[in-house]
Amino acid sequence: MSEPFSVPVTVRGYETDVQGHLNQAVYLNYAEHARWSLLQAAGILQADLVARGVGPVVLETTIRYRRELLAGDEVRVTCEFEWGEGKTFRIRQSVRKADGTVAAEIDALGGLLDLRERRLVADPQRHLKELATDPRLFGL
Repeated sequence: MSEPFSVPVTVRGYETDVQGHLNQAVYLNYAEHARWSLLQAAGILQADLVARGVGPVVLETTIRYRRELLAGDEVRVTCEFEWGEGKTFRIRQSVRKADGTVAAEIDALGGLLDLRERRLVADPQRHLKELATDPRLFGL
């Protein structure tokens, strides 16, 4: 894929702090929204994951704040998966203003949890590829 998957979001006034900036915790909500939107666009519903006995988990998240966001700002939240050899994967995300300015960069380490065993599955790529109608959105 040439462009990463992205979703539009409008910053709402109640999401801002006393300085008028988007509250730091809301960036995590935006990132989560983009990840679930990618799953849905790839053809995977939460019910599909539960039926297979797996669920996505975030093990670590880093947010780098680059520019302030204010109520009414229109942004796009991107989402790109990076695959390695093990049980985990990286999700690289950015929050970009309408003019292309990067407001934040979000890097997450994730995996797929076996819901019965409560352990990460050995091959998360395989599970997502088998469930997806469009695995290209995961870079597969």
